Amino acid sequence: MTGMAGTSEHTPLDLPEGDPFGPHNLPYGVFSDSADGPAGSAGARRVGVRIGDHVLDAGAAAEAFGFPHAALLAAPTLNPLLAAGRAVWSEVRAALTAWLTEPAHRATVLPLLRPLSAVTLHLPFEVADYVDFYASEHHASNLGRLFRPDEEPLKPNWKHLPVGYHGRAGTVVVSGTDVVRPSGQRKGPSDPAPVFGPSVRLDIETEVGYVVGVPSAQGTAVPLSSYRDHVFGICLLNDWSARDIQSWETVPLGPHLGKSFATSISAWITPLEALDAARVPAPPRTVPLLPYLDDADPSLDPAGYDLRITVSLNGHTISEPPFSTMYWTGAQMLAHMTVNGASLRTGDLYGSGTISGPGEHERGSLIEITWNGQRPLELPDGKRGFLEDGDVVTLEAWAPGPDGARVALGEVTGRIVTP
Repeated sequence: MTGMAGTSEHTPLDLPEGDPFGPHNLPYGVFSDSADGPAGSAGARRVGVRIGDHVLDAGAAAEAFGFPHAALLAAPTLNPLLAAGRAVWSEVRAALTAWLTEPAHRATVLPLLRPLSAVTLHLPFEVADYVDFYASEHHASNLGRLFRPDEEPLKPNWKHLPVGYHGRAGTVVVSGTDVVRPSGQRKGPSDPAPVFGPSVRLDIETEVGYVVGVPSAQGTAVPLSSYRDHVFGICLLNDWSARDIQSWETVPLGPHLGKSFATSISAWITPLEALDAARVPAPPRTVPLLPYLDDADPSLDPAGYDLRITVSLNGHTISEPPFSTMYWTGAQMLAHMTVNGASLRTGDLYGSGTISGPGEHERGSLIEITWNGQRPLELPDGKRGFLEDGDVVTLEAWAPGPDGARVALGEVTGRIVTP
């Protein structure tokens, strides 16, 4: 049997050396067997945990082992598990690790594993509210230089608070779902009047999403120190953006129809505990922060992660944005989101905003990569300023894990289709 690089753990499966979905990872999702009938049958859905290129039926395993939290894993969504809280999350993860690594459990676990190719993956949790932030200094600066070349790239508030907006929870979709090109009003600077029609400047935004488990009471702020008590895990997120619709409507308020048509997330939610070896401090602050956002206290979880992201368009790598360069952390976004007393709900999702690094090959959106279409991408299948119908975008990522292993995040893929 081939073991994991740098570990002595074994699984009921013969995993390839260094498999990034080994027992050190164990992300959660929701699946149904493809043979169960039409995709979307709620009765067939159940919680799964990914191990290699297989899925463990977590509810069936919990029942087989007499696990006290079996009901949480027998649900058709992750929401009951999300709501259970940090102590239970740790208990469940420890149990799953034991079931998948201890030789004595092999005979029980093997029949409960399904090949990924034999299952249908679903949206892993019921999304309550969705908030999207703007936390990358490099991304915000690039857009500032692009659209306000005679001004300072960053607005005066940007380094004092994590800028964000409330999105549409009902259009969050799981990876693999086609994205219908949105229609709306658009008006170029020289156009005499707006026109209506499909977006001609459809873009991506490479992001990380944070999944909230434990709710909070309305009127109560969540401090930085409570980040890990409320956030269950993270996933990759693509905030599809119609730049032409967005630029016309975003005066004087924030994004609306240019963003609300679709947001894609991974089918797999990576628990924070799987990313302990990838934690990094936030970049140095150049502006003093108000106390509720000040994360200089070394006792606080740094809440930054060394995620290595790859963005592909039709199978061709176009960017590798580094998440470690983000100015605002997930803990700061959570604290700011609730500082006015706004409550958290189980299943809340908040996005980091586009992830971009300092280099040209580290930009997380086409509007930056092509400089608003002025410098089109040269791809084997043609030039691209923005997305064309039939284009397939895939986000992938990994993080450093324990003992030299890698922790992979579930990919996010979407194909653009005509209305």
